[in-house]
Amino acid sequence: MDNLLDSWTAGQDKVVRVGAAEAVFASLRNAIEAGKIPVGARLDSEASLAQQYGVSRSMVREALKSCNALGLTATFTGKGTFVIADRVAQDLKLGKYSARDLVEARPHIEVPAAALAAERRTVEDVEALREILEAMSDEDDLQQWILLNAEFHATIARCSGNGVFVGVLTDIREAMGDQSITLNLVADRRKESDREHARIFAAIERGSAQEASRAMTRHLHGVECALGSLVPGGGN
Repeated sequence: MDNLLDSWTAGQDKVVRVGAAEAVFASLRNAIEAGKIPVGARLDSEASLAQQYGVSRSMVREALKSCNALGLTATFTGKGTFVIADRVAQDLKLGKYSARDLVEARPHIEVPAAALAAERRTVEDVEALREILEAMSDEDDLQQWILLNAEFHATIARCSGNGVFVGVLTDIREAMGDQSITLNLVADRRKESDREHARIFAAIERGSAQEASRAMTRHLHGVECALGSLVPGGGN
């Protein structure tokens, strides 16, 4: 691609204003959907895009992951990333699972896990969850926040004392992370998620299984609604 980005990159001030990965993702998505980067075109390398936008390669990598998840691009090892569609797919592609898979499955896993965690948590469990939430509230880096988010949900599963819940959360952890990256690049849910997580934690700390179930249900519904605003048929 002969510097196709030059004609439509908004400038480095945009990168600074809205965040590096967010700006790169928005710019790439807009250009693809507008046909400025046509279907079949090969995107520049991560290093080249990072130089063009004046950001790190990790920021470009996050943006490309989200383009892949939306079904706009596909990355092939040794060949690069290619535009495969000019409109968002009906469902996010998250490795071996889809966003719809997660939306349908997570309530059956994480709601009962939260209830059991409230009944079985130890003092050490409560402190571990508290430390994760405090770190999340202070974290500005999206990638680090997503890692902490995954650890919060995994810790609740461990607190439940049910090995099946732990195993399932471990299996879907990567897909959840990819989904979270995309959701936060398109519509930053970090503050809202932090509030939802705080309510889940408070219920677990109090030992209320009913409140923990309700709080986790509201959180997962919020994720579903955010997906619905992102992709056709992705949620309510």
